[in-house]
Amino acid sequence: MNDHKAGEARSGTPVHLWIVGILSLLWNAVGAFDYLATQLKLESYMSQFNEAQLEYFYSFPKLITACWAFAIWGAVVGSIGLLLRKKWAVWAFVVSCAGMVLTTIYNYGITNGAEIMGSTGVIFSIVIWIIALFLLWYSWSQEKKGVLV
Repeated sequence: MNDHKAGEARSGTPVHLWIVGILSLLWNAVGAFDYLATQLKLESYMSQFNEAQLEYFYSFPKLITACWAFAIWGAVVGSIGLLLRKKWAVWAFVVSCAGMVLTTIYNYGITNGAEIMGSTGVIFSIVIWIIALFLLWYSWSQEKKGVLV
């Protein structure tokens, strides 16, 4: 007898969880690479930025760099948690969003990050926020449905 619902993997995991989990891990891996390349001053990557942007990135206070790290690594851990079907994925995405709040305040409220990064940087920040909030909502909704345990 076949008692699993249509659209769910044999393990009882909804197919959409695998799709969202894999895509979110890939997306957040790109963010992790960006963070590491910036912190390590990887020339091949950082050469895409102009001098003002490089000076801006390299002048982040330690607290903001730590908040950025929490934003990035919280999202990576949250994505892994989704794939493992763990409810702590929700808290990892909360940590990520908290780090993003503080870095966003610094970048666009305290400094002239919008001017330095230009409209493309601002638009990309908005896209990052939309995806982060979606992942937070998605993980929360899956936890409420009992998919994440």
